[in-house]
Amino acid sequence: MKKLLIAFLLLLSCSIFGQMYNPVKWTTAVEKISDKEYILKAQAVIQSGWHLYGQYIEEGGPSPTAFTFKNAQKKFELIGKTTEDKGHETVDKIFDMKIKYFEEKAVFTQKIKFTSDEIVNVAAEVEFMVCDDSNCLPPSSEELSFKIPNAKKQALAEEKAISSEEDAVKITEKTIVKADIKDVNQPKKNESRGLVSIFIIAFLSGFAALLTPCVFPMIPMTVSYFTKQSKTKAAGIRNALIYGFSIIIIYVLLGSIVTAVFGADSLNALSTNVWFNLIFFILLVVFAVSFLGAFEIMLPNTLANKVDSQADKGGLIGIFFMALALAIVSFSCTGPIVGTLLVEAASKGGVAPIVGMLGFSIAIALPFSLFAAFPGWLNALPKSGGWLNTVKVVLGFLELALAFKFLSNADLVLQLHWLEREVFLTIWIAVFGTLAFYLFGKITLPHDSPLNHISVGRLGFGLIVLSFTIYLIPGLWGAPLKLISGFAPPMQYSESPDGFGAAKGSGETKSILPEGAELGPQNIITFHDYNKGMEFAKKAGKPVLLDFTGYACVNCRKMEELVWSDPKVLGVLKNELVLISLYVDDKKELPENEQYVSETTGKKIKTIGNKWSDLQIKTYKANAQPFYVIVDHSSANLAEPSAYNPDIENYYNWLNAGIKNFKK
Repeated sequence: MKKLLIAFLLLLSCSIFGQMYNPVKWTTAVEKISDKEYILKAQAVIQSGWHLYGQYIEEGGPSPTAFTFKNAQKKFELIGKTTEDKGHETVDKIFDMKIKYFEEKAVFTQKIKFTSDEIVNVAAEVEFMVCDDSNCLPPSSEELSFKIPNAKKQALAEEKAISSEEDAVKITEKTIVKADIKDVNQPKKNESRGLVSIFIIAFLSGFAALLTPCVFPMIPMTVSYFTKQSKTKAAGIRNALIYGFSIIIIYVLLGSIVTAVFGADSLNALSTNVWFNLIFFILLVVFAVSFLGAFEIMLPNTLANKVDSQADKGGLIGIFFMALALAIVSFSCTGPIVGTLLVEAASKGGVAPIVGMLGFSIAIALPFSLFAAFPGWLNALPKSGGWLNTVKVVLGFLELALAFKFLSNADLVLQLHWLEREVFLTIWIAVFGTLAFYLFGKITLPHDSPLNHISVGRLGFGLIVLSFTIYLIPGLWGAPLKLISGFAPPMQYSESPDGFGAAKGSGETKSILPEGAELGPQNIITFHDYNKGMEFAKKAGKPVLLDFTGYACVNCRKMEELVWSDPKVLGVLKNELVLISLYVDDKKELPENEQYVSETTGKKIKTIGNKWSDLQIKTYKANAQPFYVIVDHSSANLAEPSAYNPDIENYYNWLNAGIKNFKK
């Protein structure tokens, strides 16, 4: 609880004002192998909630960790590559690539061999980048020293004095891997929130499973059994509780088996695999077709009969086998739901399948236990009828819609562009539109009872589904559809990334772009050069919005997609401000005559990203992104800087306050 509170306060502080972070501490150690050979160890201790990237990342991704071992006098040689811990691997939805990262700590090792009799201390430099769920800090570097036993004392000073890049042995090898869509920012402080979400979804799914024709009619049958078997009311309550716990144990055991077979870490990696997504697309389509009435998925009758015979023995064993019989007999309805839950839980990894099955089983067990303990409550239950099949059909449509999420994942990984945003939305519109017609009684399916009229509840749910269907339609023309963010392919994975209606306008805007400008997020005219942007702002007579951002900054993308897309915010950004976006992780090298040593950090500024990061640190005493500053033509602040702020109204008011101060 204390860690969650600290994380909350940190997020709150980041959203109010800029803050300096230093979440990684480096230590070194040396292990002697022989008189000439040593292993150099660099350990990064990472602050809770932050993560450090690995060494081997595809070009175009976030900055990898890179080591430079200074060896100007050629007194040693590197043996092999710098190795690193196992860490975590996931796939970043922004870069569309698999990325490795570390949490809490990371150890890097490099074997060296001295080529002369003179043993010296080894100097090195590590460049690295860290992120949490709110900020991505710009690439940073730190000097490391490895004290070799019996080394000459003056050797380290001599090595540090030599900074020639020509004589450095730099390890920055990168490995290209397949892409997928998954968020890399998964620090531990979000794990509990993710597990709570899994539990709630599973719990609600359990209640949905109760309302299917395979499960609901078994409630009175179970109550009748316990009423006859229990001689006293106390015995009935006890047996009912044992029955409920048995149901929970059976489903949690299933989740435990899934976790044990695949492994806690491999589940998450498996969920980003192309074949995994294709297999579960087919599986969910089969589940959906079954729910719609084409056929029933059932376990062998012999298995059900064997379990049922064990239930007749009575006692604790008999009650447990009764619970197992319930799970087997109701499998044709619960199986697809349980399977879908396990798939979704697998994408979270860890103990998520166990937590999911716990939530599902509690929802199933509660009514059976309560009604078995208090049989008089049965009078309040609605009678079985055609409405149970309606619930099953609705679940079938939902399974079908969810199936295309997995097919979309596979398409994104392979970059086939077969299931782009417009095609995905068209399929969802067709699925939910057909569901609306079904709820209104315009379509009937096998096993449906004759429908003379529809109930008020069914009409209300039908209107909700129809409204959702209509909501999806503008997405075909570029509407952001924030309600399904994360399900549909991103805007850039589209036949027309700017929307059909914006395509022509975008072309016209490009033809009249100011010198040094380009179209940025939401087709806003954007400068990436500070001086050119300020020069244009003076000519246009507008204030400037400095956007300290990063290619690896997830929250920067969230602000651009969810806040900047708001019409009133977008209107201000396009018409009343000049946007200068400064990417602090831009790895393009500055011309040699523009490189310098930072007055603030004492580090050499070599790249464009270093330059903008140094500007942010020096001027605003902040190094986290996103970071927004509204300034006038003399670079004076017009409002307090703002960080990540998903509150649209608050951000809009902040923009207007800066503009108002500019006009004074």
